[in-house]
Amino acid sequence: MHQLSYIDNGLNATNQYQKRSIKKIRLIGLISGLLLLSVLVDIATGPGNFPLTTVLDVIWDKTSHGIKLEVIIWDYRMPVALTALVVGAMLGMAGALMQTILNNPLAEPFTLGISSAASFGAALAIVMGVGLAPNVGSLLVTVNAFIFALCTCAVLLGMTRIKGVGTQTIVLFGIAIFFAFNALLAMMEYSASETQLQRIVFWMLGSLGRASWQQLSMGSLMMVIVLPFCMSRTWRLTALRLGDESAISMGVDVKRLRIEILICISLLAATAVAFVGIIGFVGLVGPHIARMLVGEDQRYFLPLSAMLGATMLSITSIVSKTLTPGIIYPVGIITALIGVPVFLIIIIRNSKERFE
Repeated sequence: MHQLSYIDNGLNATNQYQKRSIKKIRLIGLISGLLLLSVLVDIATGPGNFPLTTVLDVIWDKTSHGIKLEVIIWDYRMPVALTALVVGAMLGMAGALMQTILNNPLAEPFTLGISSAASFGAALAIVMGVGLAPNVGSLLVTVNAFIFALCTCAVLLGMTRIKGVGTQTIVLFGIAIFFAFNALLAMMEYSASETQLQRIVFWMLGSLGRASWQQLSMGSLMMVIVLPFCMSRTWRLTALRLGDESAISMGVDVKRLRIEILICISLLAATAVAFVGIIGFVGLVGPHIARMLVGEDQRYFLPLSAMLGATMLSITSIVSKTLTPGIIYPVGIITALIGVPVFLIIIIRNSKERFE
């Protein structure tokens, strides 16, 4: 009897696990459908709105509605809409990975100073004309931003190798980097001319207006490289969420895993910021919602964080074009307005959990 009862309990647990897994997969499918719809609406929305059927026709056959719509949709709107998707996915995934390895729900590229470092690199190129890579021509600002963001991630990576330095110390160090580069950026702004200042401010606000097929292909390639690599380590990342000691007892090389994932975060965050400027809180809000929906199982948490980041930025792109007719607001402004309340909610929730 006891053996039969044990078997029944095991079967019930297996069935419940399968049901939860199916529910999570369906949820990811639903978010995927919402993301696809959002991208199509983003392409259709602008100074001249087009029906979704017309947009689908032109996507399927460029010449179906004449040269004018071909240029508008294929040369202007599609790169912007797809860049919002790719950059949002990169930021969402970077935030999810950062929160996982640092065990901090407030960690993301914006709050740890990576975006500020990229801004300073861009301002250095705009004001001083100083580049860290030779012979890059018109890509000087983008390349500078990428290198500074990458170097900041390398410094955070180096912190993990110092004996006795924990995840909380890395978070505090990232906050210090944030304020340091903001101060340096203020110095650049103070000495900039009116034209240069305008370029710096526009870059800092985060805009999809510089989107191009070239940037889109580079961002997509980065996701194709990083996503499978991280998905191959999902069980180790899930184990890490149980604590370093528990992960080590399961055979996980915690130090090596953190280094590998920080390199992935570096590539994702640096590429995203270099392409569109500072877009804060996408890497915070996306993973936070994903965690509430599917929990800490990284097999579902990572892809859903990427999808929610992409959906959030895609919807933000639509909102930026519809708030005021004839004006396209920088998406960084909209994401900040959405992200700040969520940021405060997370802080309040964490404070309550500590005192309960």
